[in-house]
Amino acid sequence: MNKPVLPMSSLSLKLPTADRKIENYRLATSRTFPAKLEGTLNRVAFSAAHVVADPLADNDPWLTAAIDWDRTIAFREHVWDLGLGVAEAMDTAQRGMGLDWKTSLELIQRSVCAAKPRKALVFSGAGTDHLAVEDAGSLDDVIRAYEEQIAAVEKAGGRIILMASRALARIGRNADDYAKVYNRVLGQVKEPVIIHWLGDMFDPALAGYWGTADLDKAMDTAVAIINANAAKVDGVKVSLLDKQREIDMRRRLDKNVKMYTGDDFNYAELIAGDEQGFSHALLGIFDAIAPAASYALSRLAAGDEAGFHDVLGPTVPLSRHIFRAPTRFYKTGVVFMAWLNGHQDHFTMVGGQESARSTLHLAELFRLADKAGLLANPEMATQRMKAFLATRGFEA
Repeated sequence: MNKPVLPMSSLSLKLPTADRKIENYRLATSRTFPAKLEGTLNRVAFSAAHVVADPLADNDPWLTAAIDWDRTIAFREHVWDLGLGVAEAMDTAQRGMGLDWKTSLELIQRSVCAAKPRKALVFSGAGTDHLAVEDAGSLDDVIRAYEEQIAAVEKAGGRIILMASRALARIGRNADDYAKVYNRVLGQVKEPVIIHWLGDMFDPALAGYWGTADLDKAMDTAVAIINANAAKVDGVKVSLLDKQREIDMRRRLDKNVKMYTGDDFNYAELIAGDEQGFSHALLGIFDAIAPAASYALSRLAAGDEAGFHDVLGPTVPLSRHIFRAPTRFYKTGVVFMAWLNGHQDHFTMVGGQESARSTLHLAELFRLADKAGLLANPEMATQRMKAFLATRGFEA
C-alpha cells in the first residue's frame, strides 16, 4: 500500500489566493493508505474524534446541539478499524464549545457501547463542565462535579480522561489547591486515568492552570501531583504546542506513566522520540489524518522510521494550518476534512462553527491536504470544494 498512482492531471479547480486573485490549482499525485490497520503498533494512539451534526434538525445551532448519531458512531468505527483509539467527548467534539455535558454523556455511552463488541480502545472525558464557572464557590464544589462525571462514565463502562476544569482554573489559587482536588479525585477512580493539560491557546478559560501563569512552575506542580498518584494515572496528555516542554515533562514522569502528545505542531518527531524516550499520541489532528497516521505508525513499529516520516512528515504543515491561532477554531478544519473525505454529507457543525474559518483558510487547507496525499477520493473532494466555493461566491 501507500504506492503513488498516476498524477490526476485532469483534476483542477480555481482557488482564491491571499492577494485576492484566483489561481487554477491542479491536484498533485495521489497517495492511498490502507482502510484498516496493517501490522501492529508500538505506540498507543488516540484520535480525539469529532461529532457529526444533524443538518436537518429544527434547532437553534448556536444554542442547542443536534447530533447525527449514526454518522458519528460510523466515524469512530473508521478510527477503530485503523487500530487507533478514540478519545471521546473531548474538545475536538466541541465539548464545552457547543456540546454540553448531557449530550456528551450520551455520546460517551453510545461510543463505549459500540466499542465493546470490537474490544476497541476508547477513553472518555470527565470534567466539571456541568458546573457553571460562576457557581463554583469552593474547591469542594469542583471535587463534587468531577465525582459526578467520573461516576457517570464508570457506570457506562468507560475509561476516563480527566479533563482540565474551567471552574478550578477560576478558583484554584496555588499548587496546594490543585493538589487537594486531584488527590481527592484520583483517590476514587476505579482504573488509571489520562490527565489532560490543555493550554489556553485551545481554551482561554484555562489560563493559569495548576495555579500559576508561569509554565515552569505549573509543570512542577503537575509533575508532583501526577507522580504522587502514579498508580492511578495511565498517562498525561499535554497540549501546550511547546515541543521542549513536553520532552522535559516526559523525562520527569514516573516510569509507569505514559506521555501522550497533544502537540499538533510537532507530533511526528515527538512520537518518533529520541534515545531517552518517546511520546504516545492523543491528537485532534489524528481525526483528520487517521489513515495516514495508522499507516505511518505501523511503519514505525516495523522498524521503518524513514517510512514513518515519509508519510507523517507531509501532514504536519496541514496540521499547523488547521491549528493556527486562534487555535480553538481548529474544529472547523477537522470537520471540513471529514466532509471532503466523505465521512459526512455536509459541512455543518455544532454551534454553527462551520463559519469560524475564512474561505482563504479552507482553500489553503485543501491545497495542503492534497499535497500530503490526504484526499481519499480526489474527484469527490474536488467536487465538494467547488460546491463549497460556490456558496462563498466563487466560480470554481
